[in-house]
Amino acid sequence: MQFEGKSIIVTGGSLGMGRACAERFAIEGGQVLIVANDSETIERAVSEIDGKVAGFVGDVRNVADMERAVADAVQRFGGVDVLACCAGIQRYGTVVDTPVDVWDDIMDVNLKGIFLASKYTIPQMKKRGGGAIVAISSVQAYASQAGVAAYTASKGAINALVRAMALDHAADNITVNAVCPASIDTPMLRWAADLHKGQMSQDQLIEQWGKGHPLGRVGKAEEVAELVAFLASDKARFITGADIKIDGGTMAKLGIVLPD
Repeated sequence: MQFEGKSIIVTGGSLGMGRACAERFAIEGGQVLIVANDSETIERAVSEIDGKVAGFVGDVRNVADMERAVADAVQRFGGVDVLACCAGIQRYGTVVDTPVDVWDDIMDVNLKGIFLASKYTIPQMKKRGGGAIVAISSVQAYASQAGVAAYTASKGAINALVRAMALDHAADNITVNAVCPASIDTPMLRWAADLHKGQMSQDQLIEQWGKGHPLGRVGKAEEVAELVAFLASDKARFITGADIKIDGGTMAKLGIVLPD
């Protein structure tokens, strides 16, 4: 019960990796506030997750919403100890064919959402004597697929922001780290599979994508949540400013293949 008595905010916590993180924190005794913009998925998550879990309907891009979300966690749980930034969206396009409003949406959700959540959470963490922030980034912060210019740019920026916050708030005993997954079986990945599956089924394409990882499969949201929980725990107090891959060996692999 390593999060017993801890107050935890999980943005994007009603689906995918965010939901898995909320579940992981709750299992370990944390008091969890799920922040997401869809009331239906929030209600489902709150009802299905065992533990002390509450929901807040808000948009991570909205200044007032994020300020109120943090205030809600403080009112409910007495403060904030952990922030897990899991909200994110994926869209396809080069810089030429990506509409400006789509670029703005990706940057606002994926990057500005972390900025706003951290902006209002860090002062509350300082009142508690410290805390931990963990942001979900991507292996596409290091290397990119074709046709995902805005998404890749947002993920590279997340890693840079994490480093900056880690330095700025080390003296406040606040650690800040990024988790960088490869393909993880989430609603977002299945949305992408639907776009590209052609004559295949969704599961067949995801299985094919999994074969591109040296471990031969895509990851599970629960596996990402384990890493997030570790970085948010007291066991990781000497880790800050890090971006840690959880990618089934993907970034260790060169595309050059020797002949048989």
